[in-house]
Amino acid sequence: MATDYLLPDLGEDIEEAEVIAVHVHAGDRVERDQAVIEVETEKANLDVPAPYAGAITAVHVSVGDTIRPGQAIVAIEAEEGVKPSSPAVSMTPPAASAPPAIEPDAAPPAPPAAAPAPPPAAAARPPGAATPVLPSDGGLVPASPSVRMFAREIGVALGEVAGTGPGGRVSIDDVKAHARLMRSAAAPAEAPEAPRRGAAPAPSALPDLSQFGEVERERMSGVRRTTARTLSQSWAQSPHVMLQRKADVTELEAIRRANRERVAAAGGQLTMMPILLKVVAGALREFPRLNASIDVASEEIVYRRYVHVGVATDTDHGLIVPVVRNADEKSITQLSIEIGELVGRARDRKSTLEDLRGGTFTISNLGGMGIGFFNAVLLPPQVGILAVGRAEQEPVWTGSEFEPRLRMPLAINFDHRLIDGADGARALAWICETLEQPQPYMLEEFPESETGAED
Repeated sequence: MATDYLLPDLGEDIEEAEVIAVHVHAGDRVERDQAVIEVETEKANLDVPAPYAGAITAVHVSVGDTIRPGQAIVAIEAEEGVKPSSPAVSMTPPAASAPPAIEPDAAPPAPPAAAPAPPPAAAARPPGAATPVLPSDGGLVPASPSVRMFAREIGVALGEVAGTGPGGRVSIDDVKAHARLMRSAAAPAEAPEAPRRGAAPAPSALPDLSQFGEVERERMSGVRRTTARTLSQSWAQSPHVMLQRKADVTELEAIRRANRERVAAAGGQLTMMPILLKVVAGALREFPRLNASIDVASEEIVYRRYVHVGVATDTDHGLIVPVVRNADEKSITQLSIEIGELVGRARDRKSTLEDLRGGTFTISNLGGMGIGFFNAVLLPPQVGILAVGRAEQEPVWTGSEFEPRLRMPLAINFDHRLIDGADGARALAWICETLEQPQPYMLEEFPESETGAED
């Protein structure tokens, strides 16, 4: 008998995805883990694999459909001896960050004031239910896709819910009971919660533009929707401060040109980006607050012990920021190779979620487009971003004469809630001075050499 296969939890709090390819038809035979559809999420494109081998008896989705975890996508008749299942596991590793905070205003209404709140133990599980069991190994919380979707919709973090099912499996009743507990635990005299500080204002309705002439509508892609939401949140929540300075990269450019072929032979491309990334990674170690984040709910600063630097990348389908992990531990040659691979996958729409997760700081380089200084927007929960412009020859007074020098405009944007102006100035000065005196970074890897051939 055929069984509907439900879209699994896609991870990273992804609530919906758009079908961009259907790889099977009714009557096709599939192997376990064979891709049945491809979806575009707000973070990356993903193949959805078959959970077991069998025959496709029906396809429930089409290209262009928007689907959610827990929704049927195909019907599969399992081969003889294969037990059908529709696992509710995440397709991606669980995020390292803490679960999202519960929003009290999204929970069900509190019981009437006349009814006393039940004791936590009684409310946490229905009568006769087994003792709740929570996962002890830090793994995924066992729950069906429909339960996960319901918990997301009412703002409950599954990791905080006591499951009463076999092996600690969480049911919808468990989620509702937990939401009621959280609501009843609030002080009765507490005033209604005001809108969250820093929350982006609700978008206003667009006027009817067709009254002025012909219009055409196009649905925003998942990448564009994510960009709009994330940057609106950043601009509303983080007080941005920008500092600017030019770095003299004359000597650095000479070393770069002299070693391009060496790096090309290793499979990389020695542009300014891997050099900038190496220097910025050093700055994040020198100024750890630039590598940190703010936990507003607990009023704590979270210092990361790792350095993962994002590279803002222009693609045909929008802005993508692939992340170079542990950038401070890699050579410039290694960074140049990895940047090329990450950017290539981003532009080919082949980025994985792992390519895009965990960034601690971002570099945005518009120098190749002829841009000088510009203002970049932070990517929350990061508190810093470096904007890099086009380096140009400028006359510089040496004390006795003007000398042509190659100078690169740099601007650092930071979250003033965590980074003071003087701290930001010191960090930018450190980056500029390191670029101007590159030997400690460059000569660890490249021998001192004469200026290479002109570009």
